[in-house]
Amino acid sequence: METDIRIRAFRAPDDPATCLKFIEGHKKVLENHGIHKVTSSSDAWMHNRAVFVIVVESLDAEKLYGGARVHAADGVTPLPIEMATWTMDPKIKEYVQHYSHKGTGELCGLWNSVEVAGLGIGSLFPSRVAVVISNQIGLNSMFSLCSPVTVRFNQWIGSEVFSQVGNNGTFYYPKLDLIATAVFLEDAENLPNAHPKEREKMFFLRKNPNAVLKEKSPFKNVEVNVHYQLQIASADNNEFKIPDIS
Repeated sequence: METDIRIRAFRAPDDPATCLKFIEGHKKVLENHGIHKVTSSSDAWMHNRAVFVIVVESLDAEKLYGGARVHAADGVTPLPIEMATWTMDPKIKEYVQHYSHKGTGELCGLWNSVEVAGLGIGSLFPSRVAVVISNQIGLNSMFSLCSPVTVRFNQWIGSEVFSQVGNNGTFYYPKLDLIATAVFLEDAENLPNAHPKEREKMFFLRKNPNAVLKEKSPFKNVEVNVHYQLQIASADNNEFKIPDIS
């Protein structure tokens, strides 16, 4: 594992080559867990301007260690959580529509390579960055469908279990022997429920999106220099506020 890595955010269609690396890396991780087809998965997201990609990579951009995606609700393409769970609980669509008036989206596609497993680099760090960039793209709230391991990361960044759907927020997904939990970050701007240290870090990165910071793994005594590159040139914080036409 290198001691210097970059965490970069970009609009999906702006970097198709990295999107393809992301797709391949995510696919390998899912297959390692015996998951060969996810209901909501599709490579179409890489052409969607409402999708923003976060990657953890080597400084030369040759190697991808992990990443995540932020899908903004655009009133056209359903969020992955809608596609994954609406047959089990149609109410998810109503909630997404309700929150889309002020700008909502989803943190999804979270994965990390075996090389950085257990360090938080490919899971906590991209989750944190998803919240950091939310104000650039005008998302006031954010859904996510989490594995049991990543529920705590989402709680650290301010999300809470969204018990209004499923079985108190849980679904059997993507397989009948696996449980996923729906979580929701209601106030992505002020982050009142985030862990104080995470809240401070996210506010700092919003003000300093191209900072270079020495970061410590939350689980192991490992430090890495993280080169953040989080400014999205084409971002418009009014782009995804869907008018209420009811």
